[in-house]
Amino acid sequence: MSQLLMPDLAGSRAVSAAEVARFQRDGHITLTGVATVDEAAAYCDVITASVDRRGRDPRPLAERDTYGKAFLQIENLWVDDPDVAQFVLSARFAGIAAQLLGVENVRLYHDQALIKEAGGGITTDMGVLTFATGSHDRGALTDIEISDASHGFFDDLVASEGFEVTVPGPMRAGDASFHAGWTVHRASGNTSVITRTVMTMIWFDADLLVQDPSNPAQHRDLGKWLPGCRPGEPAVSALNPRLGY
Repeated sequence: MSQLLMPDLAGSRAVSAAEVARFQRDGHITLTGVATVDEAAAYCDVITASVDRRGRDPRPLAERDTYGKAFLQIENLWVDDPDVAQFVLSARFAGIAAQLLGVENVRLYHDQALIKEAGGGITTDMGVLTFATGSHDRGALTDIEISDASHGFFDDLVASEGFEVTVPGPMRAGDASFHAGWTVHRASGNTSVITRTVMTMIWFDADLLVQDPSNPAQHRDLGKWLPGCRPGEPAVSALNPRLGY
């Protein structure tokens, strides 16, 4: 595959002390101007093309389970697409993550394109992210995979623990949402007539060690996203480049 002349995503996006404090307090934040409109448009095209090459689910929504209705998920596009890799491995984006986490550098865990098709999802609301603000401070509250049960868990948790439910406002091209791994969140259904494509990158502190897996899903993820790594060793593999400023 020949590489296109893509925007190089040079430069940085400084994160203010107030933004860092808000992220660490709430467990999520929306930042404006992470990329320019032109940068966002260029990479939207190549990411969409990469998703199409990987293949979409041809089944009608009615024939899929709850997870399949929620969104299509295609992972690690960067590995075999150099144009997408420029986006995923951007020092600008990783630098923002490092600043929000309060660490020197991060490593990539993996990327994933999340395609929420028109009419999909598990509610009839607009397909926007909703957060249980502050829930990240409580540690791992659940390991339920996306399902009817996970949707009910969000409502039950908010009701029992009194978390504030936050729905970020409209976002423009080039804006980005960041949230901590333990922040309980969900995205409702897409009732518009337009397919919504989101490109997600997951990072972690570059100096983390691998923990012992505590359930089958974590055993699976260890082999998939940290191949060759063992508990107690640095979380470093060929799939986890060190990134940042």
